[in-house]
Amino acid sequence: MPAPNAISPDKLVRLIGTARAPAILDVRSDEDLAADPRLLPGTIRADDRALADALPAGTIVVLCEGGHHRSQGAAAWLRAEGRQAEYLEGGFAVWREARLPLINPAALPSRDAHGRTVWVTRARPKIDRIACPWLIRRFVDPRAVILFVAPSEVEGVAERHDAAPFDIEGVLFSHRGELCSFDVMLAEFGLSIPALDRLATIVRGADTARLDLVPEAAGLLAVSLGLSRMYADDLEQLEAGMLVYDAFYRWARDATGETHNWPSAKAGTAS
Repeated sequence: MPAPNAISPDKLVRLIGTARAPAILDVRSDEDLAADPRLLPGTIRADDRALADALPAGTIVVLCEGGHHRSQGAAAWLRAEGRQAEYLEGGFAVWREARLPLINPAALPSRDAHGRTVWVTRARPKIDRIACPWLIRRFVDPRAVILFVAPSEVEGVAERHDAAPFDIEGVLFSHRGELCSFDVMLAEFGLSIPALDRLATIVRGADTARLDLVPEAAGLLAVSLGLSRMYADDLEQLEAGMLVYDAFYRWARDATGETHNWPSAKAGTAS
């Protein structure tokens, strides 16, 4: 059972990837970070004695290497400032030993003056260009800025705003052979999570006209095309699409074995 004001790795990993996930502050020392630069999904790096610039809204979980004075002190400081904050029990070391998800930071773009990653892709998204921003915001950077521009301007905007282009030809985060951009992001980030792998197959089937890959691909295609006709604004469509991918992810994680049918009991009989 976690200590007061602590959260266990098992509980935190269940929250990561959902809309209810806390902000995660990594306050490991430079030496600890150099020894293993990988990051928990959605992590913000911060100095445990200067947290003001790294405070998103909502609940915060702070982690250091072993769950000791750096993270516990920072969490206590945040609570003294009126924030809801916990520290990760056992810290990064226990998370790593349990082989829980970690991000390869080498694949991450640089951050802007506010600590956010910036990404740019083609306007009028359908499938990959909604799935990838969902993955970025749920597992990489919850505060990520997503820019939708004319196809001919993606590379120019990327250079101008130091943004990472995706889902266009000739860039890192794009289709490779039979893989779509969502698949490639998972590989580059080093994210190996069964539910994400299952979701990736659905996205690939819907995005590359291979609806025979899994039955759910046809459903995702239908929903995606419907959303693209409901919303003229790409960012409004992305916000609506976030809920769709949240639902697909939770199904892929928790409900693949569940079925549903009309009750067979006749009216008036005991259930």
